[in-house]
Amino acid sequence: MATVIDLKEVSRIYGFGNATTVALEDISLGIEKGEFVAIMGPSGSGKSSLLHIIGLLDRPTHGTYTLGSRLVSKLRPNRLAKARRDHIGFVFQSFNLLPRLTAIENVALPLAYKGMTQTKRLKQASSALERVGLSDREYFYPKALSGGQAQRVAIARALVNSPSLIIADEPTGNLDSLSSRIVMEILAELHATGSTILMVTHNPELTRYATRVLYMHDGCIIYDEKTKLGEVPARARSGGEERPSSDEDEQLAGVSAFINAIPAKAAPPRKVLQPKTKKRKRAVRKTAKSPKRKLRT
Repeated sequence: MATVIDLKEVSRIYGFGNATTVALEDISLGIEKGEFVAIMGPSGSGKSSLLHIIGLLDRPTHGTYTLGSRLVSKLRPNRLAKARRDHIGFVFQSFNLLPRLTAIENVALPLAYKGMTQTKRLKQASSALERVGLSDREYFYPKALSGGQAQRVAIARALVNSPSLIIADEPTGNLDSLSSRIVMEILAELHATGSTILMVTHNPELTRYATRVLYMHDGCIIYDEKTKLGEVPARARSGGEERPSSDEDEQLAGVSAFINAIPAKAAPPRKVLQPKTKKRKRAVRKTAKSPKRKLRT
């Protein structure tokens, strides 16, 4: 199967000097056409940075990225924008719908940049809304839609250009369980028709829709496993937190165990002050009472 995404030793560094932050570190990743890849990991692990680079919203600091047969670093800004518009569809957690446009106008917006006539744009947008089950909400404004309906409008907008790659960043993060299931079923249907889907999620249950799960930590991919549709891998339930122990980890564990096995040294005995004897006390008392001798003149 053809590889549509190929990252080789990609790093992304923000800032400079003492304020440098390494968001991604030497990521090498290949994604084939038709895969449904779920990405998991704690906040700050580099998931969004990886999506931004794959989605052509950002460029790597080091390494190479090949999208299809094109080396991204060789693309000029106008070619980059065209590739992003024609081949990639984005679904965001916050929907990102324009409040002053109706549902059908929001969906048709990407087509305006292709020079398509308004009639053709609206017809194609209507078909996309029908595909996500919102034919009866075409002329509703975003504020009149539920969260699940707004997200389905966002999905319709993402697929209106028939992209080869759909990038979904926490697509169900703001939805209830029923709306989440509807959204995931739509993504599953798109996957079944041949779309490549890349999805970030914190919900392990959603990995049952994926064919592959990546686990990220501190800007690195620490696990990459193939999965079966309908199954939630055990590592996904634990959030991918179990990490393989290295030789260094084993050595440190051995040193720690050795230190804990050494018995603590016994504290030296404390000196006990002996009470003064009565004789000593009398001597002191007698000395204190003795009159001072007069000096001879």
